[in-house]
Amino acid sequence: MTSTSETGDVTGTRDKDYNLIWYVEACLSNALRLEQYIQDAERDKDNEVVELFRKAQSDSRKGAELGKQLLRSRLDSG
Repeated sequence: MTSTSETGDVTGTRDKDYNLIWYVEACLSNALRLEQYIQDAERDKDNEVVELFRKAQSDSRKGAELGKQLLRSRLDSG
């Protein structure tokens, strides 16, 4: 989305809500992608990379949960 003038008229979803939805999806997608990367590193017995990717995956899951909570509270109140 490179347009700076969209305010929900086209999508029917306000920008800030759309951005939260996008953020949650990106975090979840990242967590899934990292699972494959973890498996690749485990196969290569590269524990340093496994540890890095597991932390990144955990952070992505946490981001998704925080985003879902915020989105839920905003959609429930609006």
